[in-house]
Amino acid sequence: MKIGIIGLGRMGMNMARRLMQADHEVVACNRTADKTEMLADEGAIAAYSIAEVVEKLTPPRVVWLMLPAGAVIDEHLDRLGELLSPGDIIVEGGNTYYKDDIRRAATLAEKSIRYVDAGVSGGIWGLQVGYCLMAGGDKDTCTYLEPLFTSLAPPEGYLYCGPTGSGHFVKMVHNGIEYGMMQAYGEGFAILEASPYGKNLDFAKVSHLWNQGSVVRSWLLELLEGAFAKDQKLDRIRGYVEDSGEGRWTVLQAVESGVAAPVIALSLFKRFQSRDDNAFEDRVLAALRREFGGHAVKTDHKND
Repeated sequence: MKIGIIGLGRMGMNMARRLMQADHEVVACNRTADKTEMLADEGAIAAYSIAEVVEKLTPPRVVWLMLPAGAVIDEHLDRLGELLSPGDIIVEGGNTYYKDDIRRAATLAEKSIRYVDAGVSGGIWGLQVGYCLMAGGDKDTCTYLEPLFTSLAPPEGYLYCGPTGSGHFVKMVHNGIEYGMMQAYGEGFAILEASPYGKNLDFAKVSHLWNQGSVVRSWLLELLEGAFAKDQKLDRIRGYVEDSGEGRWTVLQAVESGVAAPVIALSLFKRFQSRDDNAFEDRVLAALRREFGGHAVKTDHKND
């Protein structure tokens, strides 16, 4: 298939590469031209504006947005709404609040432009191992897009979740669970680090051990093993942990639905607390976000 991808950041760039490896034709566009040109050197079709993306696609056009959540997406959708034709498709693949999807899909439907929300998980490792995809929207439209979804995903790594908003809703809850898991690992290793045995324990080896048949084994532990191997006490980073929105939305949804979610709520609040401290458990969380998503960390220059 031929697809336009707007937004070549940590996720968008490698998603475009994975699609190209599967012989899809990619029209690439980014706010800064250097990334567009980099991908063009690898075989993509370069576009330097939204209008040029639309011009270089053929109906029914498919435009996939990989942009930060918020106003920038609305700005792009407004412009695409002016340029696209009835029957064209927009896939919003960022970390968007599902209620925004419902609003945006209704606005675009007035112009007969189809809208699909796609929750994407995989971080900087997606190019190699594939992306877990959760799609919401019109089922026939999602079926039409399945060649793209299945090329991006590993085997059994794509699910049609239901009507508009459901893809990002499932991804939102996924990320809320991720918050809780990371917090538990952080607290556990903090207990080890503060114990009488902490000075003698090799945390990389502990992480590796727990992935050998243990009930707490996970990909996050594999990544944590790598982080500890590079920096045994994580002294080179600060325990300052950002939140990208989904944790807040998951807690808000728990409140709206009357569902008790104390672990996820506490893990969100701990991220807020991390910005005023430099605890070991927070350095674990910061290191994990760097390992799976390539997220920036704040360094502690005293230990460089």
